[in-house]
Amino acid sequence: MEINIKLNGIRHKNLETLKNSVDSDITTFLQEWYDPKDHVIGHTSGSTGTPKEIRLLKKDMLASARLTNEFFNICPSSNLLLCLSPNYIAGKMMIVRTILSGANLVTVKPSSSPLQNIEEDIDFAAMVPMQVITSLSSPETATKLAHIKQIIIGGAAVSPTLEQQLQQIPTACYGTYGMTETVSHIALRQINGGKRSPYYFALGKVTFEKDERECLIIHAPHLQQQTFVTNDIIQLTDATHFEWLGRHDNVINSGGILIPQRFFITSEPDSRLGQKAVLVIESASWSATECQKLLRQLRSCLSPYEIPKDIYFQEHFSETYSGKIVRKIK
Repeated sequence: MEINIKLNGIRHKNLETLKNSVDSDITTFLQEWYDPKDHVIGHTSGSTGTPKEIRLLKKDMLASARLTNEFFNICPSSNLLLCLSPNYIAGKMMIVRTILSGANLVTVKPSSSPLQNIEEDIDFAAMVPMQVITSLSSPETATKLAHIKQIIIGGAAVSPTLEQQLQQIPTACYGTYGMTETVSHIALRQINGGKRSPYYFALGKVTFEKDERECLIIHAPHLQQQTFVTNDIIQLTDATHFEWLGRHDNVINSGGILIPQRFFITSEPDSRLGQKAVLVIESASWSATECQKLLRQLRSCLSPYEIPKDIYFQEHFSETYSGKIVRKIK
């Protein structure tokens, strides 16, 4: 199969000659990308349930890659880093950006510390927060991270602690907003530097509005579907800027309630109701007094149908590879 991509400094024109030199997931994606079909198969993260297959139009992926390449000035002389799995949208899109721009793609096996064996100067990389945190924890990899020109961090929220650490490095760091359905990110937030901001800004001609739930609606004219209704509660500054506040299906909206640990709201079968809402808190346990106090607070601001019928505790939440909480009861 004829292809055209530069990997680890070598331009490849034939898939067969590539198969023994890079990870099989990369060759599998390239085979899918260069076949005659108009789409590739993607998978959602599984953070809210069982991962599902989704068809990603190749023309949408090219349109998304073009927005990113233009913003970050990715060109044939650029070095891009692939340290995320090509089985998911972030990894797939790094390969597509490389093909579109003619740049060189430096590939490493996905791991929590992807910079250990990197010697090249990297112009652009994409990582999940866990990879950035691990890289910062070692002087050797922290130095390598600081030599990356630009990095996008996505898949899960960037914690305040990590954001503070990133103020100490010269790398231009951006948080991303997007999902598999929008074919990677459609908005960015500058995490460090002089333009640091809590607000995401739209890429290209993307615009935003919000619905009656205060949730984000995305208008993405570069994609075939164009309009996406989300469950993300936002503060809308204008048509191209917003601040992310939380998930509509995972938020207790009251300034008087504080749960210091991570938590999520889910449902479980109930013989009388069919399903009932339950609250799961990441903690070994709370005392009965603390649980009763929380329930009293919840009753003061939620309707009877919204109040969790049970509170459960899990010492450690399960997470997807990208760091999102898997909202399932163990």
